[in-house]
Amino acid sequence: MSASDNYVVIGNPIAHSKSPAIHARFAQQTGQAISYERLLAPLDDFAGSVKQFIAAGGRGANVTVPFKLEAFSLSSDLSPRAQAAGAVNTLTFEHGQIHGDNTDGVGLVRDIVRNAGVELAGKRVLLLGAGGAARGVILPVLAEEPTQLVIANRTVARADELIAAFSAKSGQLSASSFAGLSGHFDIVINATSASLSSEVPALPPALIGEHSFVYDMMYGAQPTVFMQSAAEQGATTRDGLGMLVEQAAESFFIWRGVRPDTAPVYDWLRSQTVK
Repeated sequence: MSASDNYVVIGNPIAHSKSPAIHARFAQQTGQAISYERLLAPLDDFAGSVKQFIAAGGRGANVTVPFKLEAFSLSSDLSPRAQAAGAVNTLTFEHGQIHGDNTDGVGLVRDIVRNAGVELAGKRVLLLGAGGAARGVILPVLAEEPTQLVIANRTVARADELIAAFSAKSGQLSASSFAGLSGHFDIVINATSASLSSEVPALPPALIGEHSFVYDMMYGAQPTVFMQSAAEQGATTRDGLGMLVEQAAESFFIWRGVRPDTAPVYDWLRSQTVK
């Protein structure tokens, strides 16, 4: 092992990434000698950037927008959760191989169950969106054994496609359009990008109430408009900052074999002006 093992987060754009600050605190806390930097990859040469980093002695990489599908294709082998997600956000370089994993879903579940203290087991759960963010969390959520997981999308066809990919779990899964939703949900997870444009998914009334826990994968200095809307209906809300920290901690554990304490890092990030 070198004096300092090198890791990066790869994306385009990448200057906004908080991953270097998060991993620097994990390393300091656990006594691990690592360096962790941002790597801006050209949109047309993600693979070349990865191979150049490996050739320079790189040990691993986190992957963010828009390269998670390319990281999936580039991997020599995939973890079960990466296979289920169809995308990779964590790469490990060992013995000439590229190992692909996906820590987004476990990050979400840990933030909800451990940090927020909300059980998914036995609950009726609604997942909004049918894109990559939604797909990445389905398997870890199902592993918590909710009574039902409904995947809803503006167009139900995309939700149906996602359900088909998890057909072995069909007893727990169903698909719906936003307009076709009914009943009350214990937990609602927003995996759409609506909050980026300050929009709220057009959901029927009465889905969310005072006994609901509402989670938005987006985060910011202020609650998202989706969280604000849910709070007005009496729901308890939480944004995705904890998911960011927890998925990073899982990547750190994969690489270093040590699990950092996420609470102080989360508190530090929350104290910053989060944008």
